[in-house]
Amino acid sequence: MPTLELLVVLLLVAVVLRPALADVLDQDALQMWSTIFVSITFQALPFLVLGVLVSGAVAALVPPAWIARMLPAGSPWSVPKAGLAGAVFPGCECGSVPVAGRLTGRGAPPAAAFAFMLAAPAINPIVLVATAVAFPGQPEMVAARFAASLLASVVAGTLWAKLGSDKLLTRVRARLVPGGSRLGSLIATSRHDLLHAGGWLVLGAAAAATLQTVVPRSVMDAVASNPALAVAAMATLAILLALCSEADAFVASSFTQFSSTSQLVFLVVGPAVDVKLVAMHVGVFGRGFALRFAPMALVAALGSALLLGWVLL
Repeated sequence: MPTLELLVVLLLVAVVLRPALADVLDQDALQMWSTIFVSITFQALPFLVLGVLVSGAVAALVPPAWIARMLPAGSPWSVPKAGLAGAVFPGCECGSVPVAGRLTGRGAPPAAAFAFMLAAPAINPIVLVATAVAFPGQPEMVAARFAASLLASVVAGTLWAKLGSDKLLTRVRARLVPGGSRLGSLIATSRHDLLHAGGWLVLGAAAAATLQTVVPRSVMDAVASNPALAVAAMATLAILLALCSEADAFVASSFTQFSSTSQLVFLVVGPAVDVKLVAMHVGVFGRGFALRFAPMALVAALGSALLLGWVLL
C-alpha cells in the first residue's frame, strides 16, 4: 500500500479510536503524547521539505553518468571518493537507492555506488544541520555522526568489494521519473519523496511519543542504564521506524534517558539499513543482494557508531 494511503488509513483509525484511547490514557499522558508527537513532527518537517527539494533537484539536474565518471572502475580510491561525494549530493534514502542502481547500470564500480548510497543520506549538509538543531550545544554529536556514517559507508563498500558478488545484482534498473522536462522531473521526484518520507516521519513521531508515554519510565530507565541493551534497543528502533535521515535526529534526541552513544547508533544505523531500505534493495538490486548486503551494512554501521561514540562522545 502506498505510504499516503497508509497514512490516511492510520489517521482515520486514530480518529475512530480516540475515545477508546482517551479512556486508556489519562489526560496528562494524552497531553504528553500530543506534545512529543507535535514537537518532533514540526521540528523535523522543514528539514524534510528542504531535503526532498534538494534531492529532487539532484535527480533532475545531475546526470548519473557524470557521477559515474567520478568513480572509475579499478581505482583503489573509488570507494572513499564515493563516500565523500555523499556530502555534496544531498538526498534521502528513498532517492539514494535508485541513484545507486543507475550508477551501477552506467558502469560505476558497485562497491563505490553502494558507499555513495549509504553516505549521501547520512552526511549531507541538510542532515548535519538538522542534527545540530536537534542536539543544541552538542557539536560533538554532529561530528560523530558525520565521521561514523562516512566510515560505515566506506567499510560497507569495501566489504562488498571483498565478500560480495556482483552476480547478485540481478535487477539493477533505473527509476523512471515522470515528466519530460527537468522541472517536471524535479516536481515529480520531490512530490514522491515528500509523500513517502512524510508518512514515515508521522509514524516515527507517533511511535516515539507512544514509547515515551506508554512504556513505564522505570522500564525505559532500566534499558537506558544498560549500555548493551540501550545500543540494541536504539538499533532495533532505527531499523523498524525507518525514518528519513532529515528527520531522524529529532526522534533520537527525544530519548533523553539514553546515552549519546546509543543515540548515535540510532542515527548511523537508520540510514544504512532499515525495513524500508531492505525492501528497496530487493526491488532495485534483487533479493540475493539484499540478503548479503544488509548484514554488511548493519555490521559496518554498528561498529562505526560504537567506535566513534567511544572516541568522540
